[in-house]
Amino acid sequence: MIDDTPLAVSTRNIQAEEPFVFSCHKGVSCFTECCRMLELALSPYDLLRLRKSTGKSSTELLDQFVIMEQEPAEPFPRFYLTMIDDGRASCVFVSADGCTVYKDRPAACRTYPLGRAVQKQSDGSLKEQFVIVQEEHCRGFFEKTQQSPIEYTADQELHSYNRFNDLMAGIFLHDSIGKGFIPSKKQIELFTLALYDLDRFREMVVDGAINLSSAEEIMAVKLSDDEYLLEQSIAWVKQLLFSPFK
Repeated sequence: MIDDTPLAVSTRNIQAEEPFVFSCHKGVSCFTECCRMLELALSPYDLLRLRKSTGKSSTELLDQFVIMEQEPAEPFPRFYLTMIDDGRASCVFVSADGCTVYKDRPAACRTYPLGRAVQKQSDGSLKEQFVIVQEEHCRGFFEKTQQSPIEYTADQELHSYNRFNDLMAGIFLHDSIGKGFIPSKKQIELFTLALYDLDRFREMVVDGAINLSSAEEIMAVKLSDDEYLLEQSIAWVKQLLFSPFK
């Protein structure tokens, strides 16, 4: 019988340069336990990276490994990595030896046990904030490794993930959203296409079905660069939602 009693979780704020003790490795007794019984939200950059380790296209990833959900009161859908029906709701990419896509694992996995959020300031800039999330089962807090959130961010190679998440904040924290703007069904379809199905979006740009820029000679060279294309697609979605063509 599986014990599904909720485990205790505590959180506390932490400053960017404040030290905390944590380390996760195969020698820790709870190794991979955090890869089970969870809702793992995926960002557009997470999908971009997962394509590299899985060898699958963005369309294949969406079809096979991603669940899209949207609450009636929320403006945008959320995307989650599917879990295996093994009685423990394990991540589809976890094995006895650890993560099979470790090099390109999602930001939520890299960041743990930190939580990172950004807050929009009056001048439009983003203020970074951190919390420590400590779950009852996690033994990583009893290790000896000590680092600050800034050091941990660098060690987990989170800078690219954070950069793209901050670009997405330009959509999620847009003033129009705060005023109650709700995208149409068509806009949600294009939001999903441009941000989570990058390969199909690229095909539509190449075919001329979607126009990203008037600088076609520059764009044609860079379209094969996934990160460049995602930057452009985020900007395109922002214009689509908040500066629609007349």
